[in-house]
Amino acid sequence: MIIKEVIEQLEAATHPVAKVLHKGDYFKVLVIGFKKGMKLKEHVAPLQSKLTVISGKVVYEQGEQKTELQKFDEISIPVNITHSVKALDDSLCLLTQG
Repeated sequence: MIIKEVIEQLEAATHPVAKVLHKGDYFKVLVIGFKKGMKLKEHVAPLQSKLTVISGKVVYEQGEQKTELQKFDEISIPVNITHSVKALDDSLCLLTQG
């Protein structure tokens, strides 16, 4: 019930909530929950990653590039490139790394 746990913890959270949904030898899938206005501050991904929005709307920022993503949109995140994610609405995303 990982997704439900993220939603429940998000009610009292002041920053995005992330939990591992599934993990294998060569991959990991995380659920990330956001309240409107929350931001996953700038960071780099150590592995090739893909962000998929399963509800809500977010903005993926990479340098000067801003990409708005809504339900079922996805974006590939390159390795070692600084980026951030900000929620325009209450949102749930899946982050696949591998």
